[in-house]
Amino acid sequence: MRSVDAHLAEILATVRPLAPLELELERALGTTLAEDVSSPVPLPPFDNSAMDGYAVRAEDVPGTLPVIDDVAAGSDELRAVGPGHAVRIMTGAPMPAGADSVVPVEWTDGGTVSVRINRDVPVGNAIRRAGEDVQAGEVVLKAGTVIGPAQLGIIAGVGRRRVWVRPQPRVVVISTGAELVEPGAPLNRGQIWDSNSFTLTAAVREAGAEGFRAGSVGDDPAVLLDQLDTHLVRADAIITSGGVSMGAYEPVKEALSPLGTVRFEKVAMQPGMPQGFGVLGDDRVPIFALPGNPVSSFVSFMLFVRPALDKMRGLPTETAPVTAYVTAALRSPSGRRSYLRGVLSSDGTVAPVHGQGSHQLAALASANALIVVPEDVTEVPGGSEVEVIRI
Repeated sequence: MRSVDAHLAEILATVRPLAPLELELERALGTTLAEDVSSPVPLPPFDNSAMDGYAVRAEDVPGTLPVIDDVAAGSDELRAVGPGHAVRIMTGAPMPAGADSVVPVEWTDGGTVSVRINRDVPVGNAIRRAGEDVQAGEVVLKAGTVIGPAQLGIIAGVGRRRVWVRPQPRVVVISTGAELVEPGAPLNRGQIWDSNSFTLTAAVREAGAEGFRAGSVGDDPAVLLDQLDTHLVRADAIITSGGVSMGAYEPVKEALSPLGTVRFEKVAMQPGMPQGFGVLGDDRVPIFALPGNPVSSFVSFMLFVRPALDKMRGLPTETAPVTAYVTAALRSPSGRRSYLRGVLSSDGTVAPVHGQGSHQLAALASANALIVVPEDVTEVPGGSEVEVIRI
């Protein structure tokens, strides 16, 4: 059997970051920056008021001052404050010349002709200085940054309308098996509802890619090949589940093995031993042929597909390990790396869930972590430190 690390290494050596393209800001959410973004001007570009109030000279307060003008946000008129005067000012409005402080309206009587100010204010009070957030020419986001709402905001804030990014990978998910029925349809004898395509499509989207659920196909390899041909034109990657084991009626294996570009092998892990990986078509689209048991396919996604999607997005593929203390003893078969479902708590402990079978989706749904037991370890005493993978 092949090691988990060797299988992952082959995958990461095969997949490539997606080519950058220029997108409008409205389409950039969730993509990865392919360029540094800098500001052409200081931010804010001018001194402005941080509050509604009165622009004054700090040395003139407390006291009662005549209000000689109003200035609103967006005003482009030049205004000035002389000794012993005040200008009413709104949040975001440019500071008048001569003023060195803003008195919040809450500290005054709110007058419009004259204003009574009852307390001292320090020089610079409630003023946003030009360039205090960003200096002109400063890089605000580096290439490799995932664009979320705040990142989108600063890109717009420095005046960019379009940006070069690596797009979110488009991933098509297909389940195989004659026993599968769409949720909502009645079950006949020997049938089960398809859960894998929903689980894996959701996992793709949670991983920052675009997931397209193609539903399920039966056990006919020719039908599967037709489906793959249909979806290759829009896919950056394809995931199948089921049809990769050693028995009869394994449509993925039967369909793809003759192509010579997809390899099927046993990986020394539990759950998820049967695995397939390779490329399809002239564009060498990666295909991940995962096992059909629900837990096996999800664990396989976390170990192999998610790092590949990270690389396609232009992101690091390694995460810092997390350790915890297991609350109960664990057993694992010799020669295989086990991934046991558990509940990781804020106190640094992880408790294995009841039901570790590769078909037990309900137990997986109650877990938030995978407890890793190395290949050369068969027993882990309760209280031992273990590595965990958050899910």
